[in-house]
Amino acid sequence: MAKPTGFLEHERRGPSTRSVAVRLRDWREVYEPQTDDEIITQAARCMDCGIPFCTQGCPLGNRIPHFNDLVYQGRWSEAAQQLFATNNFPEFTGRLCPAPCESACVLGISADPVTIERLEYEVAEHAFSLGLVPSAAGLVESGRRVAVVGSGPSGLAAAAQLRSVGHAVTVFERADAIGGLLRYGIPEFKMEKSVLDRRLAVMERDGVQFVTNTTVNAAYLDELRHSFDAVVLALGSTRPRLIEASGASLPGVHPAMEYLESANRAVAGAQTPRISVEGADVVILGGGDTGADCLGTAHRQGAHRVTQIEIMDEPPTSRPSDQPWPTMARLFKVTTAHEEGGERLFSAETLAFRGSSSLEGLSLRDRRSGDTIAIDAQFAFIAAGFVGPELEAFALRSDEVTARGSLQVDSSWRLDHAGEGAPVFACGDAVRGQSLIVWAIAEGRSCAASVHRFLGGDDELPTAVAPYSLSW
Repeated sequence: MAKPTGFLEHERRGPSTRSVAVRLRDWREVYEPQTDDEIITQAARCMDCGIPFCTQGCPLGNRIPHFNDLVYQGRWSEAAQQLFATNNFPEFTGRLCPAPCESACVLGISADPVTIERLEYEVAEHAFSLGLVPSAAGLVESGRRVAVVGSGPSGLAAAAQLRSVGHAVTVFERADAIGGLLRYGIPEFKMEKSVLDRRLAVMERDGVQFVTNTTVNAAYLDELRHSFDAVVLALGSTRPRLIEASGASLPGVHPAMEYLESANRAVAGAQTPRISVEGADVVILGGGDTGADCLGTAHRQGAHRVTQIEIMDEPPTSRPSDQPWPTMARLFKVTTAHEEGGERLFSAETLAFRGSSSLEGLSLRDRRSGDTIAIDAQFAFIAAGFVGPELEAFALRSDEVTARGSLQVDSSWRLDHAGEGAPVFACGDAVRGQSLIVWAIAEGRSCAASVHRFLGGDDELPTAVAPYSLSW
């Protein structure tokens, strides 16, 4: 284990953040780097439990106590080997994952859990800086070809795994750049796009081909099935959940991802965003991570006032005294964006969007008192999640789509797609529904294992998770 008494000697201490006044002037990542001594001290807090619930809490099954111990010993190369064995993209999850592993940390029963997510980040960054990132150089080509449709985390994970065993992989993306929501849905201040580009360069070096500006429909899918030996659909869950209230179609009311994509494209191109809230009053409908992303984006664009609405009650700020188990996921959450300003309203639901030719404000109902609340706003961003993948263009049969609008796959991630040609597999949010980046990577890896077995391979690719389906 790391240090037998480390969890008794050291408190949890994450990285410091750049000052609000400074970081609101740019789009760089919020956190400051930690020193190696600080990182090693945090790794020392790992208890190396008899049953590592952290590993069980991670959909990827990351070997958390193992790489924590190696970090404590300063053995970065071996720590990287342990991490990359289960996670293709720890540089993504170390920045973007809500860390269910930390909610499962045994130390969290009586103290603050280990900073697992940040330790993962540090191992990944050390791996890149020391040239320790795994390479597919020298692999034996299988002669089989796989098409992956969608370049979000599940599609990229499937592509990386399939390429690692010698299959020729081509990734098709409908947007003008690779990355899916990693590219246009995640703000720069949470993950700078140079991190994504760095990983894509590794994949291209290893032989993965990327094709952009390509929309795959039923006809194109049929072409792929006759040109490749297998096809993987990693379409994501991109249909936004909207709020059906009067005035919802007024100019100024946008799905959150429309706003975030506008901002990300503007930052990438150093240009004025299509949707700018400079000097405006903004309401964000949704209290989750996407809402917080809109909040931080609005601050950096110079909004006059930002109010974030949450339909649920305000959670407690600490674990109840009669609750002996960790409840991190249910505690009051404050992100770095909330530290930058804005107001939060809980237990409020939207009654109407007010305005004539454009948005002028919202009418809300306090779910506790029943009172009506009026808020002035020129922009409202709906961050209420997603309702499934965009499947209209694929001409799927009813038995290929679940009751909730996602893709129906069998236990080997295969879609029972009619017609001749290569089989079609599917993974990620298009199957599970909107979920975490760590689940997307786990499903991409698991789907790749099934594709590899279909192509004549053995069990050398690991299966992290089974398909999620309401019909099982």
